[in-house]
Amino acid sequence: MDERLAAQLRGFGPVSILAMLAILAGDFLFHPLSGILVLIWAWASRTPWPDLGFVRPKSWLGTLALAFVFGALLKLVMKALVMPLLGAPEINHAFHFLVGNTAALPGNLYRISIGAGFGEETFYRSYLFERFGKLIGESVWAKASIVLVTSIWFGIVHYPFQGLAGAQQALLIGLIFGTIFAIYRQIWFLIIAHFAFDLMAVAIIYYDIEREVAHFIFK
Repeated sequence: MDERLAAQLRGFGPVSILAMLAILAGDFLFHPLSGILVLIWAWASRTPWPDLGFVRPKSWLGTLALAFVFGALLKLVMKALVMPLLGAPEINHAFHFLVGNTAALPGNLYRISIGAGFGEETFYRSYLFERFGKLIGESVWAKASIVLVTSIWFGIVHYPFQGLAGAQQALLIGLIFGTIFAIYRQIWFLIIAHFAFDLMAVAIIYYDIEREVAHFIFK
């Protein structure tokens, strides 16, 4: 790859802006094209993989187990405690079609594992944190600003399909995941945790226990 093009992709000129627009448009074609395009951008721009959080965990098994438990428990806490406090409906109407719908599970498992887990974390955490970090720096206030901006962005994109409650939940998850990434700069944990979070969400809906979970604390 030509070093001049790589440098342009790493910068913030016309070439880099076009690359960002292409990455943004990726998911309009298919999920998770944006995440794939981020990896292509990283290779073409010669961006070190650790700058995007793609570092080898000390223990794959430990990371897998901890991230899975964290993501699943986080979903239960959000459903049973946080979202009721925000006045969210007990039923997620955007995904209510999944109740007992075995035929819909394969497509949704692909969406939450490859689409959401890999695609969203690679874009909203890996890519945007690298880009904004290069633009405004790595100070504590800069990192806090990046967490806030990317979380709001994450919430907004969930609004058209999932409504206000979905946007609120996405905003809070963005703040939690963004803070973790800002501190540890490791993406594999978040990819797995995001998958576990969504898998728990699908399980709650599929087995039609949303109401029970939503009223577990607040009867």
